[in-house]
Amino acid sequence: MALELLSSVHCFSGEQRRYQSLSEALSGDTIFSVFLPDFAAANPVPVVIYLSGLTCTDENAVTKAGAQRLASELGIALVFPDTSPRGEGVADDPDGAYDLGLGAGFYLNATQEPWSRHYQMETFVVDELPTLLAGIEGLDLNRLSISGHSMGGHGAISLALKYPGRYQSASAFSPICAPTSCPWGKKAFSAYLGTDETLWKQHDSCELIRGGAPQIPLLVDQGAADPFLEEQLQTQLLVAACEEVSFPLNYREHAQYDHSYFFIASFIDDHLRFHAKYLA
Repeated sequence: MALELLSSVHCFSGEQRRYQSLSEALSGDTIFSVFLPDFAAANPVPVVIYLSGLTCTDENAVTKAGAQRLASELGIALVFPDTSPRGEGVADDPDGAYDLGLGAGFYLNATQEPWSRHYQMETFVVDELPTLLAGIEGLDLNRLSISGHSMGGHGAISLALKYPGRYQSASAFSPICAPTSCPWGKKAFSAYLGTDETLWKQHDSCELIRGGAPQIPLLVDQGAADPFLEEQLQTQLLVAACEEVSFPLNYREHAQYDHSYFFIASFIDDHLRFHAKYLA
C-alpha cells in the first residue's frame, strides 16, 4: 500500500508529517499524522500511537496536546490515526449525532450492517497501521506503546489488553473505562456489535482485566472536574477491577481539571516519560 505524503512541517528540530493511504481494513483512504524526531533516519526511534476521542480527526492532538517538544528530546515518534473511516459511502449516524459513526469508531471491528464494511478500526490500528508505518524510514516498530484520550483511552487500554506483547506500555487520559455500562458505549456497541452483550465484553477494559488479561504497565490520568466522569467514563470501575485482581495501575486524579485538551497538555509530558521507560 503506497503512502502519500500530504504535508510536512519543521517542528522542534523534527518533522510533523501527514500521510494518506488506501486502507484495506477500512475499505477506503485514511489519513494519519506522524511526528518524527530529527535523528530518526540515522537511529530508528520507538513509537507511541495516540488514539483520539469522539469527534476528533488525526489533527486534534497534533495541534493541541503539545507532545512534540518532549517527544523530540526523548527520541520518540508519535503516530496519530483518525478516529473512524471516512469518505464516500461510509455509514454515519442517521441523525448526525457525534457519538456514533464518523469520528466515533470506538477502535473495534463492527459486525453489523451498515457498519461492518468500513468500521474495522481494531484491525486497522493493531495490524494495518504498523504495516503502513514500516514504509516510513526511522521508526523502530519493535518498540511500540499506545496512548489515548476518552474514546481513544478506551481504545488504548482495551487493545493493549487484548494483544499482549504488541505494546510495551499503555496510558490514557479520561478513558471510557466500562463501555458496556455507559451510554456512549451502549449506543456504539449495540450498533456496531449487535445485541449480544457477551460480545461487548471483549472490548471492555474492566471485563478484560477481570478476565485475566496479561498485565502491562498502565498509567491513567483523570480530571476530577470532568463533566463526563460519573456517567460516561466511570473511572472508579477500572480502579476497582484492577484492585480485584491485583492488576498494577498507576491512577492519578487531578482536582479542577476537566475533559479538554488543556488537561491533556498539562500532563502529556508525564505520559511520554512513562512510555520512554519501557521503550528504552
